[in-house]
Formats: sequence, structure tokens, C-alpha cells
Amino acid sequence: MAPHWQPGFEQLVDQHQSMVFSIALRITGDHGLAEEVAQDVFLEVDRHLSQLDSPDHALFWLRRVAVSRSTDALRRRLVRRTADWVEISDHHHVTREDSASPLGTRIEQLLATLPEPQRAAVVLRYQEDMSPDEIAAALDAPLATVKSHLQRGLKLLRAKASHHLREYIREA
Repeated sequence: MAPHWQPGFEQLVDQHQSMVFSIALRITGDHGLAEEVAQDVFLEVDRHLSQLDSPDHALFWLRRVAVSRSTDALRRRLVRRTADWVEISDHHHVTREDSASPLGTRIEQLLATLPEPQRAAVVLRYQEDMSPDEIAAALDAPLATVKSHLQRGLKLLRAKASHHLREYIREA
């Protein structure tokens, strides 16, 4: 019988913290909230280390929990909205002064406007390069639903981009 793979917590954090944070940031659109989500994900992984069977299982598990915790955070945000709680686009705009182009920043803003299920599917497909089958497993959703979210999300992004990104479109 093959030995059981036993990951180290620090090793998992070192290898996957940027991926977990990036998923959370693109789903929530809020830097502070994404940091909280990433911390929650790694607190959760610490409690479940013994259940992870392989590096692939750990990656799958981290992606799934990151998406789940991010969407939970968005739902809590909607429920607990107060005068101190601001919209994503108001003051918690994601900025990457030197690393992102103006176009990239605009696309990030448009991505943040997608409905939650479509945003999660698009982020996992195009940021994490996951197949629709892998996304379905990660989101615990039927494959047809994932494909629908991808198709509708991309269609909505294209429509929004054609309206909001006119200055970047070359005239023929």
C-alpha cells in the first residue's frame, strides 16, 4: 500500500496563497475582503490537513473552498450592509499601480459586475485554467450549469466591454 501523502501547512500556504487570494479577489472585488477569505481558507485547510490525499487533491480542495468562502462573504456583505459598509466600486477598488494596465483594470471592474455564479465560473476557467468538468466538480454543480454560466458570463462581459471599453476598440 502506498504511503499516505501528508502536506505541511506552511508548504501549502507558500505554494498556494497567491492563487487562493487571487480567486477571492476576483470573486469579491475587494482587497480587504479577499484577504479575510484567504485567511479563512487556510484556517480551514489547517483543520483538514489529514484528509488531503495528494497535491492534486489539495489544489482542488483549496480552489473549491476559496470559491465557496468568497461567495459566502459576498452574501454576508449583502445581508449586513450598513452605513459603514460600502459598495465594491466605491472605495475598495482594486488598484495595482505598476502591474496592471488601464485596460486590465477596466476588465477587472467589469468582471466584478458579473453575477456571482458566472463570475466564479469565468475566474476558474480563465484565471485557473480549469476545464468545465473540473469547475463543475469544484463548485459541486452540474456540468451543463457550469457551461451555461461560462457562456452567459462571457456574453455579458462582451456586451459590457463593447459598451464600456470603446476607447480600446480599434475602428476598422
